[in-house]
Amino acid sequence: MASIATQANAVVEFIDRAARSDRRTVIGIAGPPGSGKSTLAEAVVQQLNHRAGDSDHAALLPMDGFHLDNELLLQRDLLKRKGAPETFDVGGLYELVVSARTDVGDIHYPLFDRALDRALVDAGLLRSTTSIVVFEGNYLLLDAPIWDGLTELFDATVFLKPSLETLEKRLMERWLGFGFTPEQAALKVHENDLKNARLVLEHSGVADLTLGEKA
Repeated sequence: MASIATQANAVVEFIDRAARSDRRTVIGIAGPPGSGKSTLAEAVVQQLNHRAGDSDHAALLPMDGFHLDNELLLQRDLLKRKGAPETFDVGGLYELVVSARTDVGDIHYPLFDRALDRALVDAGLLRSTTSIVVFEGNYLLLDAPIWDGLTELFDATVFLKPSLETLEKRLMERWLGFGFTPEQAALKVHENDLKNARLVLEHSGVADLTLGEKA
């Protein structure tokens, strides 16, 4: 894989070309679980802010804040599939992207707390002075009802496309790092994560910029 720094540089240059002067610039970075999109998005925002000398010039808004509560997933028999498209509040996400484009004031939005395994309402703050908003998530380009309406709201989109072999390795390392046994980790990877990864890889629209694996 190309280094995060190299990919971040490419995305920042790409954002420069897509930047708006009449409103916030809204960017979508998508990719399957384990693709490194969160790390890339963080690096991009840090680089934009460092260059501008302003910590609020760009902001990162993760899609994870729209996870549905575990209690609701349990009622719908979806808890084992947490992370699949149907386990997110896509309507709420859509409204946030619209607000990021059009609202001129401060905007509160939900953030996901991994320790608590739930979303915290209004935990994030997008300031009125922020010029560039970077959304990141698995399904930002998904070709499915409501999700497919997001694409036209982004001024530019980026898609990370590693191989399934790379994703499997990273996802196993992720769950082992959280203290799962090899058997537990393998179950989560093969019964949930890789199913979601294949869905993203096979049913996402074409991004303006695609970053894949390089020798």
